[in-house]
Amino acid sequence: MSTVPDRARRARLAVAALFFTNGALFANVVPRYPQIKAELGLGNAAYGTVLAGFPLGALVAGLFAGAIIGRFRSSRVAALGIVLLAAAILGIGFAPTAALLAVVLFVGGALDAVVDVAQNAHGLRVQRLYRRSIVNSFHGVWSIGSVVGGLMGAAAAGLDVPLVAHLAVAAVLFGAVALVAYRFLLPGPEDAERAPSPVLDPDGAAVADPLASAVPGRRGRARRVPRAAVRALVVLGLLAAFGALVEDAGSSWAAVYLSGDLGADATTAGLGFVALSVAMTVGRLTGDRAVDRFGTAAVVRAGGVLVAGGMGLALVWPAVGTTLAGFALAGLGVATLVPATMHAADELPGLPPGAGLTVVSWLLRVGFLLSPPLVGLIADAAGLRVGLLTVVAAGLGMLALGGWLVPRRSPR
Repeated sequence: MSTVPDRARRARLAVAALFFTNGALFANVVPRYPQIKAELGLGNAAYGTVLAGFPLGALVAGLFAGAIIGRFRSSRVAALGIVLLAAAILGIGFAPTAALLAVVLFVGGALDAVVDVAQNAHGLRVQRLYRRSIVNSFHGVWSIGSVVGGLMGAAAAGLDVPLVAHLAVAAVLFGAVALVAYRFLLPGPEDAERAPSPVLDPDGAAVADPLASAVPGRRGRARRVPRAAVRALVVLGLLAAFGALVEDAGSSWAAVYLSGDLGADATTAGLGFVALSVAMTVGRLTGDRAVDRFGTAAVVRAGGVLVAGGMGLALVWPAVGTTLAGFALAGLGVATLVPATMHAADELPGLPPGAGLTVVSWLLRVGFLLSPPLVGLIADAAGLRVGLLTVVAAGLGMLALGGWLVPRRSPR
């Protein structure tokens, strides 16, 4: 007989709904990128720089996510933040210049960063009640939402639906889902389901608790963080950035590469992102079972082989079919990477509740910030086919650093 409380089951469904809406909202825009790029007359470097507004906003706001969650609780921040994010996504359709588009993307990225940390924090609360891995399934549902949003966007692009009308329907629909989900999330403080923290390492460096000043009744005080935890956070952040680079290649460049270099039509070009998202969905929905059986490190390293090998073969033999297969293999390979880094960071000993998750999420945003202009600069200098070699490099990085995801013992 199952020992999982009914409130945990309801909360799991509600968190899954939030992940779904978060994935679907932005994915609706991705297949419209070639149209937006052409209407604004942007080159590859300028296009990549404008798109960097989204991760730049996420980078700035991500540092405050822990304090915002501590003040308002992850449930409110995640659900109401989705509604505000939907409004920002709608604003993309009204941006008449590249500069204004960058500003709108900046605001959307800021909201997305805070929502991302909040929904992951609440998902990890639910996982503690289940006492087994379920976090990959949440990210799998995010990928399902991404696929649905990508298909919506590809269909709208193929049917020449006006961008504003298309994004308005998406904003109203997914904003309503988030508001309904809010009613079923967990109540109480953020660390209600967490076991007491282990003894801190005496030779760690003192840092401030990012939630201390935000939670009523908690006194701000210095906490000593083990140096090993700091080193682990850096490596976990780098791994998360590799995941960002692979995902961004699918969202920012797949449609542009397929339509420009390979001559695909608008609907087919949108399928590059869909292929990556579908494969990522499969990987995440099966990821919890794979991680429980083989271990996180082994799954991530195998994923690195799929990313590097799949995308490498697609670039060696460029065609629509091989490119779609390459993005699919990259999506399958990277599926469990970001959830794994977030879970590992959230469980690092010696850190305040939510601090590790906030830091790694912030470093993930650094990867999303640097990826579009990096690929764009390489593309303008040597071609987009060469720029996409960065995906191969990310896969090799996963293979090299995946061993850091092996659980490390708490210092005595």
